[in-house]
Amino acid sequence: MKRAYILLIVLSAIFQTVAGCNPAEEAAAESTEHGEQAEHERHTVWLTSPRQQDVTITQQYVCQIHSRKHIEVCALQSGYLEEISVREGQKVTAGEPLFRIIPTLYEARLEAEKAEAQVARIEFNNTKKLVAENVVSSQELALAEAKLAKAEAQVKLAEVELNFTVIKAPFDGIIDRLLEQQGSLVDEGDELTTLSDNSLMWVYFNVPEAQYLDYMADEKNATATHTVELVLANGRTFPQSGTIGAIEANFNNETGNIAFRADFPNPNFLLRHGQTGKVLIHRISQDALVIPQRATFTILAKRFVYVVGEDGIVRQREIGVEHELDDIFVIESGLTRDDKFVIEGVAQVHDGQKLEKFEFRSPEEALSNQKFHAE
Repeated sequence: MKRAYILLIVLSAIFQTVAGCNPAEEAAAESTEHGEQAEHERHTVWLTSPRQQDVTITQQYVCQIHSRKHIEVCALQSGYLEEISVREGQKVTAGEPLFRIIPTLYEARLEAEKAEAQVARIEFNNTKKLVAENVVSSQELALAEAKLAKAEAQVKLAEVELNFTVIKAPFDGIIDRLLEQQGSLVDEGDELTTLSDNSLMWVYFNVPEAQYLDYMADEKNATATHTVELVLANGRTFPQSGTIGAIEANFNNETGNIAFRADFPNPNFLLRHGQTGKVLIHRISQDALVIPQRATFTILAKRFVYVVGEDGIVRQREIGVEHELDDIFVIESGLTRDDKFVIEGVAQVHDGQKLEKFEFRSPEEALSNQKFHAE
């Protein structure tokens, strides 16, 4: 029994020696390998270059929504409101009757003016015959002709006043709240309702002076394109895109802003006069230089990156940031497309250091791995 036990121990030792499977040695080797890999990752400095691509920059403004045409419908003559031909919220077409003010007084005045005109016409005809017979002078005829012209003008005026008793829609639109009821006594100029043309909406918003200058420079140099969207009060985007229709002439000296107007088609009449929302102006900057934010560091409110030259020397360089997006910076100055800068290992290098060991990541890879952060 003792011999068998000793033989088993000897065979086990021989097997481990032949197979190279000493557990202690294997564990030590594995620990060394992981340590070397971690050390490599910790001390490797990664470089990349700026990427040139189209970038969409969004600017947001609070806005007020107005109808293209929004007017007060007022009484043109005094009298009793005899008829209301429309309902609140009704769509009407141009020329459609809206209100009628009792016309009895104006009808009587028209008949009286027609009678005066008839008398003047008879006098003119009689005077004309007398002039032909040399009974009266031509001056009498001219005076009679003037009286006739005046009487006919009074008839036309009475007709116009009578027509004013029927108030018609000047354009297609939607009737607002009715401010007077049938039978009410109204005076000339009293507001009866409002009429809104909502087929095209004018959206007003204020733009700071610096952003106004950027917008005008883009439009002049055609360096960027702009698209305009409208976000409604419920957070949903209006399905129609807009265009910048007008810019006011003067800045507000108190706020430093200038008013812009964006025009939005409103085919389904979803938008109404007086609504509010937010205007989003998407500026597409073409061939912009972008870098990951994690590659930068700040000193006294200035932003820097570590640029590595062809000689491998690290140099601290200040950059100008045009726009800050979610995790990238749009570069305005300080870098070119061919520059190489440190993206991983920023805390391990310093200005003037010569890099002996580094690896390069393509700009596409560097921008796609935004989950990593600078050390």
